Amino acid sequence: MLNYETLQDRPRDFLAATSLKLEEFLQLLPAFEAAYLQRSPRHLTHEGKPRQRRVGGGATGALPSVADKLLFILTYQKTHPLHTMHAWQFDMSQPQANAWMHRLLPVLQHALADLGMQPERDARRVAVHPLTWEGAPDVAMDGTERRRQRPVDPTKHQEHSSGKKKTHTDKNLLLVNAHTSTVVYLGPTIAGKRHDKKAADEDQIAYSQRDARQGYGLSGL
Repeated sequence: MLNYETLQDRPRDFLAATSLKLEEFLQLLPAFEAAYLQRSPRHLTHEGKPRQRRVGGGATGALPSVADKLLFILTYQKTHPLHTMHAWQFDMSQPQANAWMHRLLPVLQHALADLGMQPERDARRVAVHPLTWEGAPDVAMDGTERRRQRPVDPTKHQEHSSGKKKTHTDKNLLLVNAHTSTVVYLGPTIAGKRHDKKAADEDQIAYSQRDARQGYGLSGL
């Protein structure tokens, strides 16, 4: 069973599970907690009704601390397992895991936005995004793929076939600041078969003049 208390003492496993070092996790945690309490005040239940018990009363939940909640959603975003497998890792049922994913993902997005770390989603604004200009406006492009269920429709079956070991994938295009390793741009979800360069052309990403001249926007990670 995964939990923050045990994983915090295993730095390599912590990084593998969340993509963050412990100190980076702890920097994100206060903003995540503030965003969580804004959406789920302590005096209300998850359904938005007044609590009948005092805070902390009743059975202990599967994600008792805010750190456990952040670990849960970061691990899901990093590894993208089946919901059943993710539920098993955190000792809960699949419906519980699904509910927590939908509850915590907006909280994580809110926290990243508050910290100024949320990637740009509008390709036309990449050149002026603050994360692009940290250090210098040099960015590298890559496409990140994740496995998906094989589509039943034959057309979609071919479109999502990545050509790698008969797998079917979805893909997102990323731009990463070459100096800070920060994700600057996260493109829309597309079929895994789509080439990175073609996706970049279709997104019409607005690179800085330096990137366009030196080709950083078209380099791989």
